[in-house]
Amino acid sequence: VQDAELHAEEDKKLHELVQARNQADSLIHASQKTVSELGDGVEAAEKSQIEDAIKALKEAMNSDDKTLIDQKTEQLSEASQKLAERLYAQKGAEGMAASESAAESGHQGTQADDIVDAEFEEVKDDKK
Repeated sequence: VQDAELHAEEDKKLHELVQARNQADSLIHASQKTVSELGDGVEAAEKSQIEDAIKALKEAMNSDDKTLIDQKTEQLSEASQKLAERLYAQKGAEGMAASESAAESGHQGTQADDIVDAEFEEVKDDKK
């Protein structure tokens, strides 16, 4: 029990380091995915800035310095945030256009259909 108490602080620091590395790895993956989804829509300078931030973060992840990993994670986060905003705006605009065209075609379709509302009553023949 005393041994566990002595190493509790080390365990806590190791746990925080692992969490920082996991967060950094997730951000790297998300940033790379965003860049690839935008393709040619990414300006060369912006793409270069993100790639440099990814490289710096990967190098920081090889160290045991949690503070350095956190700093590089923040830098990549800031660099990729503008890119992500543009991606969501682009997807939002495409979604709005698709929903507007679907609404227009749906509206026209109801006018062209001959729909008649009717009531009916089921008659059972008991005389068999």
